[in-house]
Amino acid sequence: MGWTAFEVSRASQPGVAVVRLVGPGRGNMMGLAFWAELPQVFAELDADDTVRAVVLAGAGANFSTGLDVAEVLGGWLGRLKSGTQAQAAQRTELLGVIKELQDGVTAVASCKKPVIAAVSGWCIGGGVDLISAADVRLASADATFSIREARLAIVADVGSLQRLRGIVGEGHLRELAFTAKDFSAQHAEKIGLVNDVYPDPESLMTAALEMAAAMAANSPLAVAGTKMVLNEDREETIARGLRHVALWNSSFLHSEGLLEAVAAMGERRPGVFTGK
Repeated sequence: MGWTAFEVSRASQPGVAVVRLVGPGRGNMMGLAFWAELPQVFAELDADDTVRAVVLAGAGANFSTGLDVAEVLGGWLGRLKSGTQAQAAQRTELLGVIKELQDGVTAVASCKKPVIAAVSGWCIGGGVDLISAADVRLASADATFSIREARLAIVADVGSLQRLRGIVGEGHLRELAFTAKDFSAQHAEKIGLVNDVYPDPESLMTAALEMAAAMAANSPLAVAGTKMVLNEDREETIARGLRHVALWNSSFLHSEGLLEAVAAMGERRPGVFTGK
């Protein structure tokens, strides 16, 4: 079927599908169409017996510049007002929205087919959440990563805090999440976020497709079983962490800090936060 935020195609390698983020926002931002379509895309790939491995990449120069805050959260800024008025219904609805976003990324992790993320250019915020759900991550030398949410007065709530602990380790995760700093493909390789770094996007895609073809050539039942076994010992812990952060953000997301972060983005300046 036709997608708005994705382009799905078959590679020349047998059994390999390529999923590209195509926007429609600038830099493949993750707007409402992205979050609606992500679980559907991977459900279709999961059900397609002719697909044995998936390469996930961005269209154009970037993988993804992350969540489209204005489109996805803009409506909440005015609805969750400070004061004494009861807001249980609104916060319950926000909890549902967060869980829907989480389910979209979890669809990548739970897909029976191995998923290889091929990252070029910017991979920010939600982009890191997405690649953390992939089985293997590769990057080109121009890739730049950031767990950006703390800079936007948000607790990252779509999976990176839960999944990256087992990928990069506790110390690296805490440093990157607390500082919200940008880091290079070379640093990502050093800490284990990506397996390998390639000179340019073209050689990156060649390597990703070759790896996917090698996976697709093996027994699909054995590969799927291997993924299920590898996932089993961590999925309950991840699910528990996702539930906790969804409850946290549905309670505390609305703050003066978030309003300041949105204003600072619009004015292209650093945010000034007071802890309120």
